[in-house]
Amino acid sequence: MEAYSEFANVYDLFMEDTPYEAWYQFIQDCLKAHKVQVQSVCELGCGTGQMTILFAKAGKEVIGIDYSPEMLMVAQDHAYDEGVSILYSMQNMAEFELEDEVDLICSCCDSVNYLLEEEDVLDTFKQVHTYLKEDGLFIFDMNTAYKYKEVLGDQIFADQTENAAYIWENFYDEEEEINEYEVSFFIKDEDGKYERTIENHYQRAYSIEVVKEMLEEAGLELVAAYDNYTNTPVREETERITYVVRKYQS
Repeated sequence: MEAYSEFANVYDLFMEDTPYEAWYQFIQDCLKAHKVQVQSVCELGCGTGQMTILFAKAGKEVIGIDYSPEMLMVAQDHAYDEGVSILYSMQNMAEFELEDEVDLICSCCDSVNYLLEEEDVLDTFKQVHTYLKEDGLFIFDMNTAYKYKEVLGDQIFADQTENAAYIWENFYDEEEEINEYEVSFFIKDEDGKYERTIENHYQRAYSIEVVKEMLEEAGLELVAAYDNYTNTPVREETERITYVVRKYQS
């Protein structure tokens, strides 16, 4: 089953503690620090659109790209409910295309980790180089090998709400640096019965050194790397790295 095909229906319930507004504010602070004026934004791996909505509410022209049609349908519903206009497009990050260059490209909540091949990450960075304005920024985050190995490991997690529940089994292959999530969802139907579905999600860990090399090959410069949307430098125990990137000046 494709990742997020069923999870899209309950994603926001189980992700309600995700600090989207704090991430948004960190991005705003980065833009201010680098004197970048933003009118146009593209988010790669936009999911249900929580970040895109924040940008749209600030009056920006926003494009949200995701490979899951189910997630995009939920995102479009959220945009309608919030009274904002956002262009959503179903595309693979490694091959995404835009009509024009944009001031900011971002990718939040470990979306880039879903690219399991270095070639796909590099291709994504090359597309970013193509569609990012000369004075723009590319800000994205990635989960670390430390998080997969030491925090998630081979553990089982569970959560429930009034109408849904999940059991999440985690497996990390240190040699391949591939993390597998097997998630069993139990979603209540109109008759009050719970229907079970299983989804398998795969992510890969990439070191800062490898990411920097791929960015440079794509013509992008790593400006800074931070611990999880803070101004704290990356540590050995960092679980999520936030990268701030720009084009090499021609």
